[in-house]
Amino acid sequence: MNISFDGKRVIVTGARHGFGRAIAKAFAENGAQVFACDAVEEGLSETAKLCGGRCETARVDVTDRDAVAAFVRGISAGRPIDVLVNNAGGVLGQVGRPIEEISPFDWQRIFDVNVTGAFNCAQAVVPGMKEVSRGRIVNISSGAGLGISLTGIQAYASAKAAQIGLTRQLAHELGPWAITVNNVAPGFVRSNPTTERQWESYGAEGQKRLVESIALKRLGSPADIANAVLFFASEQASWITGQVLSVDGGK
Repeated sequence: MNISFDGKRVIVTGARHGFGRAIAKAFAENGAQVFACDAVEEGLSETAKLCGGRCETARVDVTDRDAVAAFVRGISAGRPIDVLVNNAGGVLGQVGRPIEEISPFDWQRIFDVNVTGAFNCAQAVVPGMKEVSRGRIVNISSGAGLGISLTGIQAYASAKAAQIGLTRQLAHELGPWAITVNNVAPGFVRSNPTTERQWESYGAEGQKRLVESIALKRLGSPADIANAVLFFASEQASWITGQVLSVDGGK
């Protein structure tokens, strides 16, 4: 299967490390012009370097609707974005706590980045996609959105489930314009400082139990997630929309 993105313009959010960096790099290696953004600038230059000159970076907070719209206008230059990858999200440094200890602020900010951020970015790119009747949107959720979160964070599991609902709804809304909307749900991958801390918190026995619960008996890598994203974004997936692909080694 030959997957090429020559001449395609791709936005990847949350691209300063982890999945976002791997996804940006994979698109660049397959010919795309990548626009990588993150709310935190640190790390974006390394992402650009790994993309070998095919990547422009910007500091963009996806929860800021106006900032997202300005970012998309600035890079469109009269041409639509071909692929949007909504990877920005996460737990924002929070840890699992009893429900009675969760503040409204902590609950809302996780929803804002994982759900509202994806909505804002989709809203910004869809008009251009509609004009040319083509486009790909790939959202990165989590196994937590399909079951429970290993972190124990109520807002994270709920937000990722909501993002999956958004994926399915937009797939039906945008289908008449040949715009597909799909979702990749990663299992546990050691991909960034947050997941490294989570991995260390399990200790040797907990780590062993986690690996043993996976059918393939090993952890995956950011590249495994990037490969799934590239498939959904490719022409080979032109008749696939509204789907959630679990990339978790088998549960």
